[in-house]
Amino acid sequence: MGGKSNTKAAYFDKLKTLLEEFKSIFIVGVDNVSSQQMHEIRQSLRGEGVVLMGKNTMVRRALKGFIGEHPEYERLLPHVKGNIGFIFTNGDLKDIRDKILANRVAAPARAGAVAPADVWIPAGNTGMEPGKTSFFQALGVPTKIARGTIEITSDLKLVEASSKVGASEATLLNMLNISPFTYGMVVAQIYDQGQSFDASVLDIEESQLLATFTSAINTIASISLALNFPTLPSVMHSVVNSYKKLLAIAIETDYSWEAIEELKDRIANPDKYASAAPAASSAPAAGGEAPKEEAKKEESEEEDDDMGFGLFD
Repeated sequence: MGGKSNTKAAYFDKLKTLLEEFKSIFIVGVDNVSSQQMHEIRQSLRGEGVVLMGKNTMVRRALKGFIGEHPEYERLLPHVKGNIGFIFTNGDLKDIRDKILANRVAAPARAGAVAPADVWIPAGNTGMEPGKTSFFQALGVPTKIARGTIEITSDLKLVEASSKVGASEATLLNMLNISPFTYGMVVAQIYDQGQSFDASVLDIEESQLLATFTSAINTIASISLALNFPTLPSVMHSVVNSYKKLLAIAIETDYSWEAIEELKDRIANPDKYASAAPAASSAPAAGGEAPKEEAKKEESEEEDDDMGFGLFD
């Protein structure tokens, strides 16, 4: 009894120390993860993360004991179920996630195992003798005999995701040397600085966040302007709209200020400003194009003179 109590106390102390030292926790599923894989994952995370395993009942008991001082730990309790473990880190969450998921190994299909994904048999020559054709036919695999061997004529989905692999399907996949499944750690949940969220959140790009934020600001500004209720996003629009109204009033009345004098003058004397634009645009034509034409004319005249002297001189 004393030995078990000491072991639990040591585990509680270690868990508490890790919770205080690290700000982020990956709750990972470890179904079908071999001890060799676990060792390799620990090696890849050395210096960046710490892997901690333990019985769920003991983990829950420890967390409940810490909730008095740290109420945020209660968010971890709903995820302590099944075959899971903790990975503590202060590193970049995306980098750590990639390292956790990188260590996966291919595994053959086993009868009774639940398929994590659809299993397809590709079309092609199997190299098997024709005597095994009946085995393929029993599973509904389309085949033909080509050059004395069995050939699968089209791709076939043999097992659907989340369904159990039958004995016949497992035998066929092993005969074809197909290892359809890969096993490794799966990130079930992430706890970061008191907040718990799904691992898919890490796939959100910064551009998506900015686009969503911009859309929200535009929506708030539109609603605020429609309701005539000032908010921070709508203030700039309100100021611009008010200035436009002031300009309209100033143009229709004698009220004026320095910045609007030129606008009023343009409205009162449009010919003065309209004649200035063509003059500016025609200046290059008068100064640039005409000399070119004159130069071409002179060249042609010189060529005529040379031709006259060269032929009849």
